[in-house]
Amino acid sequence: MRATAILMSTILVTGGLGYIGSHTVVELQAAGHHVVVVDNLSNTNAEVADRINTITNTPFAFHKLDVCDTEALAQVIQQHEVDGIIHFAAYKAVGESVEQPIKYYQNNINGLISVQDCMKRFDIKNLVFSSSCTVYGDTKESPITEDQPIVQAISPYGTTKIIGEQLLADFAQVTDTRIVSLRYFNPVGAHKTALIGELPLGVPNNLVPYITQTAAGIRKKLTIFGRDYNTPDGTNIRDFIHVVDLAKAHVKAIDFCETNTFGLEVFNIGTGVGHSVLEVVNAFELHNKLQLNYDFGDRRAGDVEQIWADTSKAKSVLGWESELGLEEMMQSAWNWQKQLS
Repeated sequence: MRATAILMSTILVTGGLGYIGSHTVVELQAAGHHVVVVDNLSNTNAEVADRINTITNTPFAFHKLDVCDTEALAQVIQQHEVDGIIHFAAYKAVGESVEQPIKYYQNNINGLISVQDCMKRFDIKNLVFSSSCTVYGDTKESPITEDQPIVQAISPYGTTKIIGEQLLADFAQVTDTRIVSLRYFNPVGAHKTALIGELPLGVPNNLVPYITQTAAGIRKKLTIFGRDYNTPDGTNIRDFIHVVDLAKAHVKAIDFCETNTFGLEVFNIGTGVGHSVLEVVNAFELHNKLQLNYDFGDRRAGDVEQIWADTSKAKSVLGWESELGLEEMMQSAWNWQKQLS
């Protein structure tokens, strides 16, 4: 029989062994949900499942599969009588998407269509979608609210998120579903146990893992892309959010789905504060008492100059707000890197 009480729901997490997915699994279990994870291990490894189990001491089901394989996904959903889905399984690197656009369109869009197909087939009502602030494009208006018009993205990754949200809006129009799209900003940091964190395969595309790998001697130096932006120190400004805070937002979102009316809602998930790339580098050095080898390079294709969130809607409607600051982000990221080295 399908579970009905919120605390006994079975939640399928696609990409659940990835960076944000793994932290969300931890928080879902802490909130009392049963969890099923699917992941094709394209940007993580199976050991993460054991690390999650060590943190939570609560077993969960894991199936290695690609969400684009609709029939395999359907079998898992039927087997576990899934009540809701949190969909992370997508490629996420802006720079890589510029270089390999077809890879991003094929995976990110087809994966979401596969999830929607299964939702309709098994009458699953609740979905939380991993969206991004990239849907706002190269905006000059920050803090940015959810009412900001969606514009043409400056990267294929961003375009897949815009298309994804349109697919969800269309799906919500013709089905009795409750969908939350979380447009989050720049997740960083790691779990306080240092058992899970960001685990990029190969050369990192994101700032903080490149910082930590440089500090650990894995990378010779960090290159900051661009020093001529129209910002106080000339480097990009981003809204960096601790991954644990972000994970908790997903728990709030799935619970919101289970208790609210049908339709699609979007929320910004960030801290509401912008920090420049150079500020983050300096904070890492300060809070970890380290000195980084870094220099400046040309601007990188697809990068937005500056953006940070207005998070008032998430606070008032979801009852969520960030709690951890830049110090916790930088310290936890370094603690994670040290146990990897």
